[in-house]
Amino acid sequence: MDFSEVISRRFSVRAYKNIPIEDSKLEKVLNAGRIAPSAVNYQPWVFIVAKGGSQRDALNSVYHREWFKSAPVVIVVCADHSCSWKRGSDGKDFADVDAAIAIDHMTLEAVNQGLGTCWICNFDAPKCKELFGIPHHVEPIALLPIGYPDSEPPVKNRKGFDEVVFWGQFGGSRH
Repeated sequence: MDFSEVISRRFSVRAYKNIPIEDSKLEKVLNAGRIAPSAVNYQPWVFIVAKGGSQRDALNSVYHREWFKSAPVVIVVCADHSCSWKRGSDGKDFADVDAAIAIDHMTLEAVNQGLGTCWICNFDAPKCKELFGIPHHVEPIALLPIGYPDSEPPVKNRKGFDEVVFWGQFGGSRH
């Protein structure tokens, strides 16, 4: 699939077919996250794969949506604050930014593999840490359910180009 098509076909999937994901496809998605860029190349991410059984069922207690149960696999994307880069001028920790870049790479590779995802941030992070034995310095950033979509991409509503792109300075126009 052409990269522009991958980008345009990505959407938040909230209905999955009852079809298992081939290990080779799942590994390609995970590898896309693994090779993503990060600040100073510190790679402060960890991916916990919940694939079926009690692990997968346990996640339903941290995100209570009926559609979520239909995803055959969920990737818990975590940021390790003990090995992330911190900006010198203000101490900004880039672990969450780096994890977000990895998530984006995984969502796009999922589409490339014929799969779909939905980026979930509204979940019970403390309970997730407890369920998966995640240490205190590692933060669960997002849940990434993944599977074969049971719906088609909707028409996207996006802001206009001139609403988000400024030239030279904030609010600057091209002309």
